[in-house]
Amino acid sequence: MEYTGSRYNGEHRNGRLEGKGEYILPTETRYEGEMKDGMFHGQGALYFPNGSKYEARWDSGVALEGKYTFADGLQYEKEKWHYCDGYDRRFYNEICNGLKPAGRSQLTNLDPPRQIPEGCYDCGDGFYDPVSRVVNDYQHRFLRNADDDEHEWIIQTCRKGWDEVTGYKPKH
Repeated sequence: MEYTGSRYNGEHRNGRLEGKGEYILPTETRYEGEMKDGMFHGQGALYFPNGSKYEARWDSGVALEGKYTFADGLQYEKEKWHYCDGYDRRFYNEICNGLKPAGRSQLTNLDPPRQIPEGCYDCGDGFYDPVSRVVNDYQHRFLRNADDDEHEWIIQTCRKGWDEVTGYKPKH
């Protein structure tokens, strides 16, 4: 271990790391749990310097199943992941504390909402008209033509000037 910069505090059997112990890597990532023949084996957790952790059941150094928990307490879920997706770009803490998303997305979350021309979408740097496929800034000056990918993204994620779901309609 002196050559790798790792440290181990725990049980030994026949001169090998075996039983319960704590293995600290040179990166300060720390494993706490069961060892067998010098490898992670059984129940154990990796604790990362940023405060996150990975708890797993190990077999000869390979994680068979486990769960990752971010430093803020959010547990990663492969299915039904609701954070930082295309519909809500907020992080776990922002959702828990009722905060709006950081960065440019705040431009479309103004309170009160920005007036959007009927049939257009607020795409953060201006208004998008899906008929002409043109983005104009908020002073109605041309910014760009939207390609197919941007068109789809705006239609799926941005607030529309007349929103049939919420009943919000801009005043003219």
